Amino acid sequence: MFQKALGLLFVLASTALCIGCSTTSHFLFAALPATNQVAVYREDPTAGVLTQISGSPFAVGDGAQSLVLHPSGKFLYVANPGQNENDISLFTIASNGTLTEVFPRISVLPLGSLPQLLLMDPAGGFLYVENAGSDNISVFSINATNGALTPVAGSPFSLGLSPLNMRLTPSGKFLFVSAASEPLGLIAGFSVSSGTLQLASLTNTDGINPFGLAIDPAGKFLYAANTSSNSISIFSIGSSGSLTEVPGSPLNTYSAPAALLLDPKGQFLYAADQGANNVAVYSITSGTGLPVGLTTSTTLFAFATETGPSVLALDPNGGHLFVGNQGSGAGIQSFQVITGNLNPVFTYKVGNTPSSIAILP
Repeated sequence: MFQKALGLLFVLASTALCIGCSTTSHFLFAALPATNQVAVYREDPTAGVLTQISGSPFAVGDGAQSLVLHPSGKFLYVANPGQNENDISLFTIASNGTLTEVFPRISVLPLGSLPQLLLMDPAGGFLYVENAGSDNISVFSINATNGALTPVAGSPFSLGLSPLNMRLTPSGKFLFVSAASEPLGLIAGFSVSSGTLQLASLTNTDGINPFGLAIDPAGKFLYAANTSSNSISIFSIGSSGSLTEVPGSPLNTYSAPAALLLDPKGQFLYAADQGANNVAVYSITSGTGLPVGLTTSTTLFAFATETGPSVLALDPNGGHLFVGNQGSGAGIQSFQVITGNLNPVFTYKVGNTPSSIAILP
């Protein structure tokens, strides 16, 4: 954990550099699968400091793995892949961040199993559930009034592949799913219409085990972190959902990149390197989408983290990056972001590995 004095130094620096930024508190939610809980923190958007709210952490289903927020800010959904679960929890969110679960939980059985990852379309009309045990995707329509889920006709949609990750384009028009395959990983592209999925493309990732995925805000480029190849592949996205690898891809990076994140303007790409215990940062070349490593850090384009960084989340202002770590120092690290560069603020020990982080404005 960083020393308190060091944390205070960066808090003060952050305050000085964020004059004019929003001062409205955000809420950060973190899934803790080992304890079947969701931890909730109030984030000071100026300083990047977290304060756990009263009543946190909140109980959820077995093995709570992934969570996603509704764009209205009213609802939180959590995937529970544990024993005797295979379901989705729905929580309402109070103005102070307090969570109240709405029962019954929504099962993905009998055709789905081990719901590992949740995604929501930008309009908040549909919830997508990646089922790792059944190699398919369950899709639910969302009631805007109460958050209730209703299965979409034809759901779940078969993949025929072992899914690792998935991302929607900002328009919600295409869904891309990365998968483990031999000898190289694959990315399946699906066209989306009212929650219904239709296979549109199947592309080799030029790397092994593409766990991390990211899509730029304009929906022009897709980035895949090939964890077992220590590389990042870059693809342009065609109008039909096809993928074309960009010249210069794949890009070699540090050891075992496991998660990718682009800032809201698509100017910087962050890669959590589990094997190197750092977050590598790249600026994005306009037009080509190619990442270029920053040279302003103490280690070439990388910033040290606790052991096993695996989860990345930016607050709505883009002023602070939060990193979830899997190692012995399991916790959430806060970094101040200045032109892509990361300044450590503090490390918050949560006692267990955070598997998913979402931040509410």
